[in-house]
Amino acid sequence: MRLGLRLIPTSDEAPNGAGEVHCKCGRPRQGAAGQYRHGPLVFASFGGMVLRGSQLSKIGVMICGHGSRSQAAVDEFAVLAEKLPGLLPPEWPVEYGYLEFANPVIRDGLDRLRAQGCDHILAVPGMLFAAMHSKNDIPTVLNTYAAKHGIKVSYGRELGVDPKMIAAAGARVQAAVDKANAELGELPMAETALVVIGRGASDPDANANVSKIARMLWEGMGFGWCETGYSGVTFPLVEPTLDHVSRLGYKRVIVFPYFLFTGILIDRIYGFTDKVAAANPDIEFVKADYLNDHAQVLATFAERISEQVGELPPPNCAMCKYRVQVLGFEAEVGLPQESHHHHVEGQGAAAPGSNVADCALCEDFCTGECRLDMGHQQNQEHAHDHAHSHDHEHHHHDHSHDHAHQPYPHAKHPLGPESARKDRS
Repeated sequence: MRLGLRLIPTSDEAPNGAGEVHCKCGRPRQGAAGQYRHGPLVFASFGGMVLRGSQLSKIGVMICGHGSRSQAAVDEFAVLAEKLPGLLPPEWPVEYGYLEFANPVIRDGLDRLRAQGCDHILAVPGMLFAAMHSKNDIPTVLNTYAAKHGIKVSYGRELGVDPKMIAAAGARVQAAVDKANAELGELPMAETALVVIGRGASDPDANANVSKIARMLWEGMGFGWCETGYSGVTFPLVEPTLDHVSRLGYKRVIVFPYFLFTGILIDRIYGFTDKVAAANPDIEFVKADYLNDHAQVLATFAERISEQVGELPPPNCAMCKYRVQVLGFEAEVGLPQESHHHHVEGQGAAAPGSNVADCALCEDFCTGECRLDMGHQQNQEHAHDHAHSHDHEHHHHDHSHDHAHQPYPHAKHPLGPESARKDRS
């Protein structure tokens, strides 16, 4: 029986040798794999195998999650990862691992794939947008592993701004609207405001994408008004965003966390929603569910995996502050791609700082105030604020935890992390 082969060119920035990660970024890499060489690479594909030159490789899939100190968040990610194989070729084994805190760690998942004979890994970041985790931390882990074991690792795009993701978000928001109309009475969309809360990062590209999602929901669903806020790092944070919306005159406010999974940051968003609602009893604040394992989220994950063996894999991190000059972040162009999460890798979801009971400043939920005076990279969220996306990790590194982060230029913005101080004037 003759096998049907198809020649598939990768993008023009694919690596040319084993032990390199196909990351399509073109930035300097730290570690044994060194810098990538550029040039088209052609291989043949059939079934669950790929043919590079005369060598047949077996494909495996690696879902790279952030990890959390919230066991519920870890459990939800595992459920999503376990549903993905049904959307992929049955010949492709699928494993998952976490960047920090939770187990299994990423290299454990890669070990399991190698044990199944996989020498070409299709890896994807289990994250909504591309910030430091997906641009630095995960590629560093993958790059080091690929160099050590002499395997091919392709690295796909984050979920990003995608029609399927917008559809999933719209479904969550619509469910909240329908429930409010049923329980509180019908209210026209024009008299309802929408608040979309993203994670928040030190990367303006990721932050801007939250705003685009919010605009697509606003214009697509016809809300009277829409505001965008963030749970940490950047501005405006949840409380000042909701305070602002409460002054706009809308009778109902839908608060939608644009997050994949539950965790401490979801508790923060809902906690501040309750706080502002108590101060404004004449406004109906309605808490929408986060994305979780919506069918369209799963479909987007599957596409991010399968497109890596397409005729022209799309580039990841298209507008990257490390590659091009972005207004206000020009000093970060060309910074080396490195990771620093070894100190929290695999600590487990019940590690110290996993709940507000361990915090002297927080009561019912984590407000983020404990981040402000920790003296670690201007509020990079290192204590019990690790629900979904953060910014660094690695194993087999040669340095101790005295690394420096590029300071976020707006860490002291009055509507950012500083707004969490209880004694602020």
